[in-house]
Amino acid sequence: MSDDGDGYCAIGDTARPPEADGPPYAECVLCREPTEYPESYKGITLCPVCEWQEAQRAACSG
Repeated sequence: MSDDGDGYCAIGDTARPPEADGPPYAECVLCREPTEYPESYKGITLCPVCEWQEAQRAACSG
C-alpha cells in the first residue's frame, strides 16, 4: 500500500479560512466564542475547541 498523499480522508489546508491579524474576530457557528478568523470572513468558522471536536468526529477510523 503506497502513501501518495491522495487518501480519501485527507483534508487540505485550502479549506481553512484566512487567520485574522487582530480583532474583530468572527464568532464560532457552534458555541459563539471568538475564532482565529476575521469577522469579515463569509462562511463557516469554528473556534479551536469546536474545530478540534469536528476533526475528531470526521477522523478516519481503522
